[in-house]
Amino acid sequence: MVSVHVTGMDLRIFDSIGTQIVGDHSLATYLQKMYFCDMEQDQLKQTLKQHGLRVTDCRVEVLAFFSSHEHALSSRDLENSLSSYDRVTLFRTLNSFVDKGVLHRIPAESGAANYALCHSNCHPGEHRHDHVHFTCDACGNVECIESAKVPAIDLPGYQVRESNYLVSGTCKTCMAQ
Repeated sequence: MVSVHVTGMDLRIFDSIGTQIVGDHSLATYLQKMYFCDMEQDQLKQTLKQHGLRVTDCRVEVLAFFSSHEHALSSRDLENSLSSYDRVTLFRTLNSFVDKGVLHRIPAESGAANYALCHSNCHPGEHRHDHVHFTCDACGNVECIESAKVPAIDLPGYQVRESNYLVSGTCKTCMAQ
């Protein structure tokens, strides 16, 4: 079940567990995104192939699920929304996506992880995320803030595989409520 909230030309859509799927966007932006989603089945399969992954129904559905959300997702989000797959299959899919540079892992204070789509600067085994990850204390959503760049850190004598910059507070959506 999905709930839709429209105020003027602003649109917010929530999934069955109350997680905001789309928010603070114009109706035109959302319709454009939905048109892209219809076209993207072939694109999703191509993305999997480009990252050296075999195309399976589960992988296509997981990638589509991430593509349809504007914030990072947890393994529990996947389990709740893609209940036709067991926890182990989803966990293996997440790990293979991280290993191949499709998703990046965002650590949480609880020790659990959230996952978000990688961009073109990620490759298998090497994630380059020089942006801030923001966790909202009110709604719990985790967002990649691409506009907030984190400077490169030089650690002489060390080889940096990945770095994360986590910020917590209240997101724009929750502040507006």
